[in-house]
Amino acid sequence: MRRLPARRPTIRDIARRAGVSESAVSFALNGRPGVSAATRERVRRVAEQLGWQPSTAARALSGEGSATVGLVLARPARTLGVESFFLRLVSGVQEALAPRRLGLLFQVVEDVTAECAVHRRWWAEHRVDGLLVVDPRDADPRPALLAELGLPAVVIGAMDDPPWEARPPDAPLSNLWADDAAAMASVVDHLHALGHQHLVHVAGLPGLAHTRRRIASLRREADRRGLPDVHSVTTDYSDAQGAEATRRLLSAPSPPTAIVYDNDVMAVAGLSVAAQHGLSVPTDLSIVAWDDSILCRSTHPPLTALTRDTDAFGRRAAEELVALLDGGPPRRCRDTTPRLVARGSTGVVRGG
Repeated sequence: MRRLPARRPTIRDIARRAGVSESAVSFALNGRPGVSAATRERVRRVAEQLGWQPSTAARALSGEGSATVGLVLARPARTLGVESFFLRLVSGVQEALAPRRLGLLFQVVEDVTAECAVHRRWWAEHRVDGLLVVDPRDADPRPALLAELGLPAVVIGAMDDPPWEARPPDAPLSNLWADDAAAMASVVDHLHALGHQHLVHVAGLPGLAHTRRRIASLRREADRRGLPDVHSVTTDYSDAQGAEATRRLLSAPSPPTAIVYDNDVMAVAGLSVAAQHGLSVPTDLSIVAWDDSILCRSTHPPLTALTRDTDAFGRRAAEELVALLDGGPPRRCRDTTPRLVARGSTGVVRGG
């Protein structure tokens, strides 16, 4: 015989077991006056025995919370299916939220203006208790909006000092970041030690703070070493634009001897384009990927990459948000700097 799903316990069940009215149960469970301390304790004990949990919809309507946190991603949707970073980040986030029985509400939008509209709607509808915010930007409007709404939030990625310092001191806004500038410096160190003079950085979306920070670090490190043929080009992070950028670079009169890509899928696309041009990696061209993944380790040759525990990064971000929801103070936390792992895609410059 097919078993019916177990019925969830209700306030009526608790009232019947505790021998009190349904209104008394509601008062007791919601911390409202009108019942004695002994009745309140008896009701809570019975609720625990029955495995009763408050309805998240009811909690939202009463203004007590939604048991949900939100994440809005303002990036081209077509780039998400092939990029592992956000999948691993969300995996880490969920790992931290699950023990607290917090859900994750996720939405993809076209731009940051649409993201701000979603934040306002979620706040007005009591849809989320807090937010995870990614991809800090130049002239980013989101920190001020979040402070205005009073929604606890964690910005993932380095915020520039002006927007951080301009936030109200009591705003429940934390920041978790890794040092992109130091990571880029380690890449330039590695390639310069191999004799590379002509480097190109195939970057991600222009306007993102970490894109600007990586470009500035590359330029600074190149100037420090007297390397004149170093520059960056921006893309949308997709394999298509990564491949197109690589074709242009390799077809130039003076092609680079090393290319640094801002994610794994562009680096793999670049490796394929190099093969189409009859180039051997790393003999003719060295390749470095930002954010290591199974893709980087599965190519031939395997790709030199900046690696970090992205799942742990997401877990720490969610833990910071949970701390804010529990009434903790806002914090600015520096995470581990991505570490360069040298593999077969980088080598000494031919003739160097």
